[in-house]
Amino acid sequence: TSPFAWLRTRFYYLLIRLYFDQEFSIEEFTRGAKQAFSVVSKLLSQRKLDLLEELVSAEVLQVLKEKISLLPDSHRDALAADIDAIMYTTEGDVRIYYDDDGRKFVSILMCFWYLNGANLPDEVPSAAKVFQIVFGDENTKEKKHLLTANYEFQREFTEGAKPDWTITRIEHPRLLE
Repeated sequence: TSPFAWLRTRFYYLLIRLYFDQEFSIEEFTRGAKQAFSVVSKLLSQRKLDLLEELVSAEVLQVLKEKISLLPDSHRDALAADIDAIMYTTEGDVRIYYDDDGRKFVSILMCFWYLNGANLPDEVPSAAKVFQIVFGDENTKEKKHLLTANYEFQREFTEGAKPDWTITRIEHPRLLE
């Protein structure tokens, strides 16, 4: 992350605390985002899309239903991220905006890097290379892939709105395209 982007996101966190939620903590948000990412990615992998209705926006869910049905099993398996296999998490873009009706929203893009042992082919879609990590010695080799995912979380802060974060974008590059 560039110093400018880091400073900009910290400024947005200050605005969120000042104008929307005095209790907002990026550390607490990140913990919750990691848990949500792990749960949602596992449900995607298992094709249990009906269980995502409270967590994912209707628009995203519709797109996922179409994409998941076309995925090969190896790619579907690679979507699942165990919370202990998440190696690195960082915030991407943070946005604060108002819609035409005056409703207030905050949107935070989270980027996750996770290890997954799915049996992916060496060449994945779009000819992009996925990092592979080998654990153990020659007799007990275990190959894992370092994969990335981007999930955008959105919350409405209009008075009277439910205080829930909803996932409004799900990207698993090279897997869910």
